[in-house]
Amino acid sequence: MSSEEEMSQTSSASSSSSNLSTSHFIGKKEDIVKAGRVTKLVNGCRDVLVVHHQGQLYAMDVHCYHSGGALQYGDIEEFNGQLCIVCPWHKYKITLAEGESLYQAVDDPTAKPLRTYWRSKGVKQRVHKVTEVNGDVYVTLNDSGEAIESDVYQTEKYRRASVKAKPKAKPKT
Repeated sequence: MSSEEEMSQTSSASSSSSNLSTSHFIGKKEDIVKAGRVTKLVNGCRDVLVVHHQGQLYAMDVHCYHSGGALQYGDIEEFNGQLCIVCPWHKYKITLAEGESLYQAVDDPTAKPLRTYWRSKGVKQRVHKVTEVNGDVYVTLNDSGEAIESDVYQTEKYRRASVKAKPKAKPKT
């Protein structure tokens, strides 16, 4: 472990005792790494997806801001140098780190060949802070007072709907 990682671990550990009231235990890091993704109802009010990808942990609201798609089933891909989760319902691309929605834009649709580039719609998905302390993973909910589109899907109505919509396991052949 580098001294920078040790400092990060130490600062996380020292601040964790004062933040335990706002930090919520998600699970053991080794279990999350093995699973790749976990979902959890945090603080009785927020469905959160925690993703382990390329050695990093990310947390965001589990339902896509666009139509409530289950992001835990989305692929992770890189667009314009940013890691994104791709909603399995409508292929919306959401950055893991910031919760920005990315799309391909065209300056001049009459120009041939078309030249596209990636643009941001801004932050649409609420992301949350992930902290690791001694192998335990905690999430601190983003309590920004500003409304974010994914907030719409943080109700009991959508929790019940997502339980019904879980994909069935494929039979082994």
